[in-house]
Amino acid sequence: MRTAFVTHADCLRHDMGAHHPESPSRLGAIDDQLIASGVGDHLDRYEAPLATDEQLERVHPAQYVRAIREIAPQAGTVHLDPDTAMNPWTLYAALRAAGAAVRATDLVLKKEVNAAFCAVRPPGHHACRARSMGFCIFNNVAVAARHAIAAHGLERVAIIDFDVHHGNGTEDIFENDQHVLMASIFQHPFYPYSGTEDPAPNMFNVPLAAGSGSREFRHAVTKHWLPALDVFKPELVLFSAGFDAHAEDDLAMLRFTDGDYAWVTDQVKAVAERYAQGRMVSVLEGGYALGALGRSVVQHVRVLAGLDG
Repeated sequence: MRTAFVTHADCLRHDMGAHHPESPSRLGAIDDQLIASGVGDHLDRYEAPLATDEQLERVHPAQYVRAIREIAPQAGTVHLDPDTAMNPWTLYAALRAAGAAVRATDLVLKKEVNAAFCAVRPPGHHACRARSMGFCIFNNVAVAARHAIAAHGLERVAIIDFDVHHGNGTEDIFENDQHVLMASIFQHPFYPYSGTEDPAPNMFNVPLAAGSGSREFRHAVTKHWLPALDVFKPELVLFSAGFDAHAEDDLAMLRFTDGDYAWVTDQVKAVAERYAQGRMVSVLEGGYALGALGRSVVQHVRVLAGLDG
């Protein structure tokens, strides 16, 4: 199996300050673990292009995209909200992050690779139609989903979100969209304090209490996600791949292990093989304990690449 690893150096240049958890060192930690594990040797590396306005505007209003371009600083830092800031490189990083998701989708759907992982930042799943928040500017996985539908003619795309925070932006964009199913877990009550009230029929959200671990996670996937995916029969599976539910991540209070990420990837991969010709694209979201992040990505990518057997 050929598996793409899509990234760009611009994603390292986005920096929101010395003590901000969403730091450039996250991508270094992933690369280090992929090299140390040997998994990196099995990946085909691709540079992320800049997303075009056409690609972004399938998800975000043109005035929002224009506003982000206009507010991007030439020097210093500009805050979009209390958690999300832009330095002079952030616009390029955000365009590369969304562009990586598009490039990965093209590679998979054109059968150049079987699966792809996008090591990008800023993350995206809190970015709503016309609002940045929670470290996110453009909703990368949403851009990929709409690209698969608009440019490749797909009718059913599944988004699997195992970040510790609810992907409220993704839900805002795809609520009641018959072409997209979103299956997610997240700690609740917890930022962004959403995802539990009257979810749309295409949203399969499973809130987990603080302290929940492998047993609760695996039960949620088996009982709620997999039956919904079998009914939906996706033609492409996208992962909003956040690794901040790990027990070592101090920004939240779930207790997942490295092995949980391998397990859930394997479960969803079986669905992709049944209905989507095995086509999977994974886009990095959260994960702030650097050691756990690197190890967990290795477990996730190992399964994507078919190196787990």
